[in-house]
Amino acid sequence: MTVTRITPFLWFENQAETAARFYCSIFENSKIESSSGMSVTFELDGQRFHALNGGPHYQFTPAVSFFVSCKDQAEVDYYWDKLLKGGQPSRCGWLIDQFGLSWQIVPDALGECLGGSDKAGAQRAMAAMMQMVKLDVAQLKAAYEG
Repeated sequence: MTVTRITPFLWFENQAETAARFYCSIFENSKIESSSGMSVTFELDGQRFHALNGGPHYQFTPAVSFFVSCKDQAEVDYYWDKLLKGGQPSRCGWLIDQFGLSWQIVPDALGECLGGSDKAGAQRAMAAMMQMVKLDVAQLKAAYEG
């Protein structure tokens, strides 16, 4: 693996390894690299993370989230269902997992609709997205098409 200069560092109260194992079970090409009981280094689909059992001093907020690009509705459904286990849905494709970390589960179709040449269609797709919890590719495309 190529060492990157910038690596997300996650602060957990006391569940760093449990969280890392949970995330590694969801994403392909993932693994625990090392664990010391106090910290864990892991890789999710090629992206390295460090996590610390740092105590209750800090909590995650939606101000920082992880964006998961999905090629189709099947991928949206897969990541949504897996990451939502024990967590809570939000809106517009966002969820908070069981550890309090925010995720955006976003189909490529959303970018295609919002960035399409039909500006009115893009506005309709945006309005449709604002009404959704989990994003629905067919509904986004239907809204775009009018």
